[in-house]
Amino acid sequence: MVQFDNARQLVAKLAPERPVLCRRPHLAHRAASFFKERFPGHVFYAVKANPAPWLLEALHQGGIDHFDAASLTEIKLVRAHAPGATIGFMHPVKAEAAILEAYQEHGVRIFSLDSLSELAKFERVLPDARDLTLCVRLQVGSDLAKISLGSKFGAGEDTDAELLQQVRARAERLGVCFHVGSQAMSPVAFKGALDRAARAVRRAGVILDVLDVGGGFPAVYPGMEPPSLERYFAEIERCFETFPSAANAELWCEPGRALSADAESVIVKVMGRRGDSLFINDGAYGALYDAAHLGWRYPAQNLSRGGEEQTFGLYGPTCDDADQMRGPFFLPVDTQEGDYIEFGTLGAYGRSMVTGFNGYGSYLEAGLTDEPFSSLYHTGAEQKMAAEEMTR
Repeated sequence: MVQFDNARQLVAKLAPERPVLCRRPHLAHRAASFFKERFPGHVFYAVKANPAPWLLEALHQGGIDHFDAASLTEIKLVRAHAPGATIGFMHPVKAEAAILEAYQEHGVRIFSLDSLSELAKFERVLPDARDLTLCVRLQVGSDLAKISLGSKFGAGEDTDAELLQQVRARAERLGVCFHVGSQAMSPVAFKGALDRAARAVRRAGVILDVLDVGGGFPAVYPGMEPPSLERYFAEIERCFETFPSAANAELWCEPGRALSADAESVIVKVMGRRGDSLFINDGAYGALYDAAHLGWRYPAQNLSRGGEEQTFGLYGPTCDDADQMRGPFFLPVDTQEGDYIEFGTLGAYGRSMVTGFNGYGSYLEAGLTDEPFSSLYHTGAEQKMAAEEMTR
């Protein structure tokens, strides 16, 4: 794979006609090392955030040896690109055939579930398995997160006690897990969820072996500057100290966005301009899915020119009116057709959301060795400067 010092050098050399996904393995390695050194437990990378083989390898090299998979396809990817890693099959609702294959062919022993009907699947397909770690997914609030994940999965307070008791009788190790929502903007989100989980465990009267606080750890985007990750870790550790569990219970987390966001960007070409709207060659059905459907404001820079800036909205390349990213995105006032724009912090839910709609969705790929637009992995003066740059 071709490699460049930065995005400007890339467009000067290649003048690409297709969008370019820019890999930064050194940033994935940095994020992995940070979590491994500071989080007080096991770190499972949530593969759904970005399943690129190069990223799995970079995270594995950085010390991530546990992975959260939601499908057999993700399990196979981890086995191929992170040999020897521990895998949890953490989708709470699975086909029986998938449970059996994960256990028999891929060595998976960790599963999540959120209902008695799901527990019955294990009784049917793995009646003699006595080496299972089963994590009961609890429903928790997502009020402090930018994207709610609290309605589709999770046992409620009316059913969690019985489920915990029955899983305790079936599993070698019993865990609880939850998800506070994607891009949680305050450590208090984890305190609320942990308090709710503690009530469930006490109500059930069970001994817990695993406490999995899930994902939700944030990245930095324009208009979203969260506290330091250390503050999240400290809040979780403080709650874990008094959590009702076995003395040797393990603490787990499942970051996706926080480990992958910095590690990739996308370079697009401006195909036309109408007033304060730019038509670009990627969009809602590509790596800019979140910008279109969730109103995400990615950091952006014009690689072709600088100067005084104004706000722009963007349209993607397809015929669909929904292929629109309202932003606002700050770019030079004289941005025009033929210019190149780089959007940063695309490593999470960029590549993984790409489709082939209308014949688009084909990318060049290249490696870059520079630093991200802004990051929670900066410290001290670097972090302050990065935050000030993004809040104008």
